[in-house]
Amino acid sequence: MPAIQAGVKAPDIKLLLLDGREFSLDHARQRGPVVVVFFKVSCPVCQFTFPYLERIYKAYGKSGRVTIVGVSQDNAKDTAAFNREFDVSFPTLLDEIGKYPASNAYRITHVPSIFLISPEGEVERSIVGWSKQEIEELGRALADVTGDDSVPVVRVEEKIPDYKPG
Repeated sequence: MPAIQAGVKAPDIKLLLLDGREFSLDHARQRGPVVVVFFKVSCPVCQFTFPYLERIYKAYGKSGRVTIVGVSQDNAKDTAAFNREFDVSFPTLLDEIGKYPASNAYRITHVPSIFLISPEGEVERSIVGWSKQEIEELGRALADVTGDDSVPVVRVEEKIPDYKPG
């Protein structure tokens, strides 16, 4: 489990996006809740999880009331290739290799690590690895925030595991 748990203040994140623009968690929170997803491109559980996060982004992130960002622990070239391979369209930040300021601030020990951060800056949800139940709950929570109809993150016909450790 990550050291940063639900109920604590989320450390600010100030990193560059893949396109070179700056991202600030404090600034993003002014628009609404933020989902932050830490990952490595070589992580099989990240590769498994990202298509479901993309579904969440397409359902709720494009409204502008929720921000979803990935935080890559890899270089820009490999991260861009990962995004292409797994059809990731939500913004991706680069955590400086060797220093990992955001990963260290969140005390990341396993990826993927997913955090839902409230507009007030509190960590509302903390998910490590793949948890079908927690990913579905995240989707429902974002539907509540946006006022949109809840969209199933995992489709009934998909036979997938309930849990995969990160």
